[in-house]
Amino acid sequence: MAVPTPHGVPDRPTAPQVPPELAELLRANLAAVADEVEEEVRRQVPEYARPADGTYRQNLRSGVVQALTLFVDHIADPRDDGGAIAATYYELGRGEALEGRSLDALQSALRVGGMRAWRQMGRTAEELGLDSTVVAALGELAFRTVHEVAQAAASGYAEAQLRSSDELERRRKRLLDLLLEDGPVALEAVQDLAHSARWPVPRTVAVVALAAAPDRREEDRPLAASGALVDMGSRPPRMLVPDPDGSGGIGGRAFTLALRGRPAAIGPTVAVTEAAQSLRLATRALGLMGRGVLPRQGVVRCSEHLSTLLLHGDEPLLERLRARVLAPLETASAGQRDRLAETLLAWLLSGSNVPDVAARLHIHPQTVRYRLRQLEKLFGDALHDPETRLDLILALRAESLHTRQN
Repeated sequence: MAVPTPHGVPDRPTAPQVPPELAELLRANLAAVADEVEEEVRRQVPEYARPADGTYRQNLRSGVVQALTLFVDHIADPRDDGGAIAATYYELGRGEALEGRSLDALQSALRVGGMRAWRQMGRTAEELGLDSTVVAALGELAFRTVHEVAQAAASGYAEAQLRSSDELERRRKRLLDLLLEDGPVALEAVQDLAHSARWPVPRTVAVVALAAAPDRREEDRPLAASGALVDMGSRPPRMLVPDPDGSGGIGGRAFTLALRGRPAAIGPTVAVTEAAQSLRLATRALGLMGRGVLPRQGVVRCSEHLSTLLLHGDEPLLERLRARVLAPLETASAGQRDRLAETLLAWLLSGSNVPDVAARLHIHPQTVRYRLRQLEKLFGDALHDPETRLDLILALRAESLHTRQN
């Protein structure tokens, strides 16, 4: 494993040199010094105040011994770069990240332990009657040692965080794929994968289908809602929002602003295991937005356009209905056909109330009555048959949407 070379480490003292024979004297006291350093760390750093038989205690002891050994090895051979011991601290840093702990505790332990070790070893140097300049050189070397192992631990921590983040993203992508796959989804499978992806399983979700951007500039990427699972690489890009009807969900203006102007369709709120249904309707709505059947810009909420989505759920069947039910209108001219269709739909929706039709279409009631007489000639008694009236409403509604998109 390649451990990054620490930067900003002071050069080794060159004058005076630390006597190499001092290394053996210090090495003889290493176990006793390690005991004192370990006790000091356990006393001052709460995270290391664990039971004496715990794994954490073993890791602490190993780390202390390794750091002291590196210090002594630097004295014995200034050319030794301490690569093996740096690798140990690199792994210690990785372990802290993988356990989800902060690096602060390890760095605090290094500072506390380094100070304690220096006091002990400095006292030994004074007892040996070493020159003050040698003692100062030992201090610089102690600082260098602490810096080296701290840098190695920080590098390991950063590398593990990066890998952990990438792995977390992969797990969340698998979770999103599971939630949105066709067919029944087992809640137990969702809970298992969600646990490994660190994603709290909500009771309800909604899926947002996003219009694809011509380029993938980072500044155009939507800001995901809290806890949302996002896949910008799918077609269309999609976002699964947990608890969409709660605070911070998709109901407010903040969510619209977070989309950064990207047109989007929000599927209905469903149970978490039925997210694929929300995606289907959101995708259908997004397609209708692109065709102009639904508003092309902004955010379209499927819950507000259910009848339109229902009408376009089977477009070939809808076209057959339109062709059959509206066949009588084909005998009228193009301009007349549109006016008659508009009047007939307004009449059916208003409960056959002529004044309401006139107000809705902004025309005179006599004009309405004139058009109704023409429609009576074309459709006859079918205008008063309940089932035919329902078919007419569906077909004329589809006709009006078709006219709008053109």
